[in-house]
Amino acid sequence: MVSRALGNLRRFLKPTDEVSQLGNRNAQVIAVTAQKGGVGKTTTAVHLATGLAMFHKKRVLLIDMDAQGHVEKSLAQDMPDQRHSESMGELLLKKNRDLYEIAAPTKIDDLWVVASDRNLNETETMLSTRIGKELMLRQNLAVARTHFDAIIIDCPPNLGNLTLNALVAADQVLIPCDMSVLSLDGVSSIVETVATVQDMLNPTLGLLGLLRTRLDRRNITMNRTIEDTLRAEYGDFLLDSVIGVSTAIAKAQLAGKSVFHYAPKNQGSKAYKKLADEVSALLSSSAKPVTPS
Repeated sequence: MVSRALGNLRRFLKPTDEVSQLGNRNAQVIAVTAQKGGVGKTTTAVHLATGLAMFHKKRVLLIDMDAQGHVEKSLAQDMPDQRHSESMGELLLKKNRDLYEIAAPTKIDDLWVVASDRNLNETETMLSTRIGKELMLRQNLAVARTHFDAIIIDCPPNLGNLTLNALVAADQVLIPCDMSVLSLDGVSSIVETVATVQDMLNPTLGLLGLLRTRLDRRNITMNRTIEDTLRAEYGDFLLDSVIGVSTAIAKAQLAGKSVFHYAPKNQGSKAYKKLADEVSALLSSSAKPVTPS
């Protein structure tokens, strides 16, 4: 699929175009998505990308498709000093362009970022008028895939056109889920959407797993109830990693740093390192097909 997209790209680009300079890598694309806000979606995307770069020496591209721009705020101290003249929203609406053109290296070794922009909500509306609107991001990542080992997409907290684009472009889906009943409903909707995308648009899409987030160990009864429901409905898709409630993570975000840099010995840092370790191991195997209950 990727090689076919690259072949099509070559037909339109001149040999002298910078974007036509293909790399020798083949990135796994992971869409981090949650229908409900406040479950740690962006925090998970940021720390998974940072963890893969820091601890596993992978070359990682982190794409912020959430118009709120929380990725940039979470990594403010490590973001590049200069911005590209074009925004992601502008590039997504153009043919024969690639997000690699606006990917910028952060101050963290091997971590690159495509920042969000305020016009992404407008871009989402404009996508609805385009033929093949679900395929835009996949086409815009054809070159970027060849320059990175992993591409992490922080999706909007909804199931609109931008999230659909991310699912069509992705190889795997990671779903953060806090320990609440409302979050369970959101997980069910996302899993059904992933299954539909598999059937109709991206048959190779896999579910990497469900990540339990914002776990407050004092809520023993509620935690057990949610845990039992997750295991009954999603079984082996439940990741071993668990992210507990941590003030250090919140303080790190306010400081514009990853918790790895802000408080490396904190439990939050250890939990996200475990997630990076687990995902790194899972990337070497294919994700399981989704079969909604």
